Amino acid sequence: MCLAVPGKIEAIMDDGADELRRAKVDFGGVKKEVSLAFTPEARLGDYVLVHVGFALSVVDEQEAQKIFESLKEMAELEDAEAS
Repeated sequence: MCLAVPGKIEAIMDDGADELRRAKVDFGGVKKEVSLAFTPEARLGDYVLVHVGFALSVVDEQEAQKIFESLKEMAELEDAEAS
């Protein structure tokens, strides 16, 4: 099973080639650099779904919030099962 996590693009590093575009993405306080090779349409402020360092798709903020809530619920279930 694969998991893609949403994050918000805070900065884009663009050297002119789509396959080399990278972005600094904020995942709820954790910031990582990711590749935008698969999402040439991604812009500053967009939310992207990221898997293993690659932005796979651009999603709207509402969809990103739904995913955040689902991940939070999964963590709460895991915590409840552990206790």
